[in-house]
Amino acid sequence: MKAFEVRELSSNELMEKLGDLKAELFNLRFQLAVNQLDNTNRLGDIKKDIARVKTIIREKQSKENLQ
Repeated sequence: MKAFEVRELSSNELMEKLGDLKAELFNLRFQLAVNQLDNTNRLGDIKKDIARVKTIIREKQSKENLQ
């Protein structure tokens, strides 16, 4: 997921996306614990996506507070 794709989402969609990503990270961590995870790189990708979404949410909140 690219930052420009995330910026196109509304606030509600961003919150929903954040919840989905956190759930996916939980599932991946569980798979890792029981040695069923094939692609461990996916953990890092999900963490980066979560950071991107949180950053965009924060940017939008800052912009709203300035206006």
